[in-house]
Amino acid sequence: MSRALFLSFAISLAAASSATALGCQPVQRPDGGQGPLAVGAEAPALSATDHLGKTIDLAALRGGPVLVYFYPKDGTPGCTKEACALRDVWGHFVVAGVTVLGVSSDDAESHVKFAEEHELPFSLISDPDLVWAKAFGVEASFKVIHRTSYLLDNDGKIAKIYLDVDPGVHADEVLADVKALGKK
Repeated sequence: MSRALFLSFAISLAAASSATALGCQPVQRPDGGQGPLAVGAEAPALSATDHLGKTIDLAALRGGPVLVYFYPKDGTPGCTKEACALRDVWGHFVVAGVTVLGVSSDDAESHVKFAEEHELPFSLISDPDLVWAKAFGVEASFKVIHRTSYLLDNDGKIAKIYLDVDPGVHADEVLADVKALGKK
């Protein structure tokens, strides 16, 4: 084995061991599964109050596509870019009948400020206890939720999972996938 290959292997092994030691195991979901929900799985039966005091019930949203996007923190550059990109194509989401729900561990007051500052037309849900994140199998580090999104179909099933979200193109990706859902 070459020295470079050996060093690469040793670094990978050390990183994996460190991740395991730090508790970076797949998320244990309340349904008994681990890691992200799979495509085809039914979305969890969750409800919450959004930043404007409106009750959001995932089961009641069946009949149209729903984007549940998890993001780390209000006001950070990537999260602002992602939220504003969704806002900028909002008319397309409305025409396609898509409900958009942003979820982070920030409190409702932070969500109100973030939504007002950037004129966000969709619901933001505060998830300080990571109930939504854990139910979907979304990882969090120190109560900061990792950027992950789920597109739910009209029946409330997971149609698409976005694990490596690029905030700049995510809105367009989702719109393309919603269009593809309509063709099935």
